[in-house]
Amino acid sequence: MPRDLPIGNGDLLVTFDEHYRARDIYFPFVGKYNQTEGYPQRFGVWADGAFAWSDDAGWTRSLKYRSDTLVTHVVMEHRQMGLRLTCNDCVDFHESVWLRKVEITDTSGRSAPRDVRLFFHIDPSIQETQVGDTANYDPMTSGLVIYKGDYYFLVNGCHAGKCGIDQWAIGSKRIGGAEGTWRDAEDGVLGRNAISQGSVDATVGLNVAVPPGASASAHFWVVFGRDYDTAAHTNKSIGERTPDKYIGRTDAYWKLWAVKDEPDCEFLPPAVRSLYIRSLLVLRTQIDNRGAIIAANDSDITHFAGDTYSYCWPRDGALVAYALILAGQSELSREFFRFCGRCITKHGFFLHKYTPDGKLASSWHPWIIDGKPAHPIQQDETALVLWSLRQHFLQYHDVEFVKPLYSSLIVTPAKWMVDHRDANGLPLPSWDLWEERRGIHTFTVAATIASLRAARDFATDFGDTGRAAWFEKGAAEMSAAMMKHLWNPTQRRFARMATPDGKGGYILDMTADSANFAVWWLGVLPTDGPHAEQEMAALRNLLWCKTEIGGCARYQNDYYHRVVNDRPDDIPGNPWVICTLWHAQWAVARAKTVDDLAPAIDLLAWSAERAAESGVLAEQVHPLTGEMLSVSPLTWSHATVVIAVQELLAKRKQLLGRTK
Repeated sequence: MPRDLPIGNGDLLVTFDEHYRARDIYFPFVGKYNQTEGYPQRFGVWADGAFAWSDDAGWTRSLKYRSDTLVTHVVMEHRQMGLRLTCNDCVDFHESVWLRKVEITDTSGRSAPRDVRLFFHIDPSIQETQVGDTANYDPMTSGLVIYKGDYYFLVNGCHAGKCGIDQWAIGSKRIGGAEGTWRDAEDGVLGRNAISQGSVDATVGLNVAVPPGASASAHFWVVFGRDYDTAAHTNKSIGERTPDKYIGRTDAYWKLWAVKDEPDCEFLPPAVRSLYIRSLLVLRTQIDNRGAIIAANDSDITHFAGDTYSYCWPRDGALVAYALILAGQSELSREFFRFCGRCITKHGFFLHKYTPDGKLASSWHPWIIDGKPAHPIQQDETALVLWSLRQHFLQYHDVEFVKPLYSSLIVTPAKWMVDHRDANGLPLPSWDLWEERRGIHTFTVAATIASLRAARDFATDFGDTGRAAWFEKGAAEMSAAMMKHLWNPTQRRFARMATPDGKGGYILDMTADSANFAVWWLGVLPTDGPHAEQEMAALRNLLWCKTEIGGCARYQNDYYHRVVNDRPDDIPGNPWVICTLWHAQWAVARAKTVDDLAPAIDLLAWSAERAAESGVLAEQVHPLTGEMLSVSPLTWSHATVVIAVQELLAKRKQLLGRTK
């Protein structure tokens, strides 16, 4: 199920599903730990003897954000209950606090005041286990404290100028037949149990008097801390300064952040401009303050794949960092490269993926193949980090920042890539960017050539002329080998993958693969040359979904989350946002006039149409319905929107300059 509304600050991330239930709460790292394990945190309303949770069929819901910020704007209306709720959630931009304001409007037409009771439910699994949690009512704060070890969550609320919860229930969940304290809320009255331990949950309530035909408001908040005193101090500050001040300052901060370096987007359709700003903000929610860029934080994927996307893949991170570089968010890209400097092996390559705190993450890449040791790597990950670091340096020229990374992220990886080649000059086999097959991939080769050229340029800048020549020689040899061994002159396109045949040659896998766009995007081949033109034409012809939805698949007969199996010619796979936008980037790269940019704008508009109402993009979409599929939001999807828009703006500026 998509996570329609992520909110966060780099230490705390909260995500909501389509029913306005918080599902994932990550603290103290973005991506670690998921303090709910994906279980829903419910929100409900009792009024005049009737009750409804937010997933009740009687609600109509609109889940959006306030414009250009990370404060939500959720409107829920229940005709039978005669209520409209307008809710604003945020994670404070500075403190680890999740706040919610609820404005309750009476729409019943009655003449008497309404007795409305709001219920806010917390289902914790502290440090990703429900064993050993404790929840207790805290008379010092008039709230609830849930804790285990050095993790403390303080739940509280206020209304009508009074701080402290009116009701609470603490009890067991998913053990001994207990469903949880949320069931206790459905009669409008909570049991006020003082404490519970083990597999616990808690529900708090506020009793709000709503004037007839008018509105009243209330607030809830959860403080996340590593000890009680810190959580209690922050709770006191919220009560004194008011939660509205916290929400207001967070709203202002993100608007300032999002338009820090806002480009001239007036010529773009409003939906595209909105998607661009939203994409930047969504990216920020998925980035930990210590540098890890997380692929996605949607725990529902666990039920499909047995693991999550809550890890930092150096490849995804490098491409997201490039988007941040183009958008002027240099502080975040610097932290990512510092993170990479801490993670890279002493040999000069990255392993599969890393936890948000920089440890080696779970992997399915073996260390032994056919009885022989093998590097469990995707070489493009190492290459793209070096390439992206060069893009950062070209934009910001921050020599003092690059200097301590010169050995670990430039020289050592480049030396390893030059050495890690076969007799023909191509990289030795590794896993592809889709993490599905092992061989010599056109995408990996292109990324390696681009990274060796970046290393050459760095070495030249630092006066390291001997290494510069060595890296240039390696890049030139690999480029020649790519054209000799991976280009198929009969089909006039590149192979997806080459597998050594044991005789000095290769067996080519000619499956059309969108990733081959890298041969021109990374500057290995000129965009106006025949090889790039023929490759992109073939990808468009073979991978475009011939349905009303359209969009581009990853590769022919893509099996991942496949929903249509009997139309391989029309539907080679589900459309992916990134693959579709690669064609937008191609249109930009090929544009000779401003009018030539129109196809790119159309594809960006296509992406905006595929987004949720909130602006969140998934990994892929249903080829017949356009429904979002797989994880959502996918950080890579939003990064590609930012890259495509920035490339479009730069090209338009260049073209307009030529006409003056």
